[in-house]
Amino acid sequence: MIKELILKNRSYRRFQQEVPLSMELLREMVEAARLSGSARNMQPLRYMLFNESADCARIFLTLAWAGYLKEWPGPSEGERPSAYIVQLGDLDLTDDWWCDDGIAAQSMLLTAVENGFGGCIIGSVQREKLRSILSIPEHYKIIQVLALGKPDEKVVIDEVQDGDIKYWRDEQGIHHVPKRALQELIIG
Repeated sequence: MIKELILKNRSYRRFQQEVPLSMELLREMVEAARLSGSARNMQPLRYMLFNESADCARIFLTLAWAGYLKEWPGPSEGERPSAYIVQLGDLDLTDDWWCDDGIAAQSMLLTAVENGFGGCIIGSVQREKLRSILSIPEHYKIIQVLALGKPDEKVVIDEVQDGDIKYWRDEQGIHHVPKRALQELIIG
């Protein structure tokens, strides 16, 4: 059921780094993105796939991990992603991909979850450093990076209390994500 996949599709930031994510699965994830809707059917998104540890280590250095967890520098060695997908916009086609990036990212992450993996969409990227490291041509804009692997943390959904939507970790390291109530979202 789709709701079960959505509930399992959390923003995981700690992984079982030693568990590989195959290039075949990464391609399957991009296939799900390819088959998803695209505004004007422009299909301007492109992807770079990485699952080699040396590449993952270089990409890791360009990412910020959790804005609300100010004291946490990101996953430690052994907890880092075992794969990444770098999502790019092809500026030769358009500089406006509307909502395609989010649709594609969700499709890819749901595919990962369906296969026992998970990930996190990271928008806080040192883009020029990443461009240099990966030799990304200038006609591709770096949109975001999907950090992927076998999740190694528990993420739970809580109800928003007193308007505070900031995620947090408790003493056991459980990651809590407050969500607004359904009646707050539906107007009229």
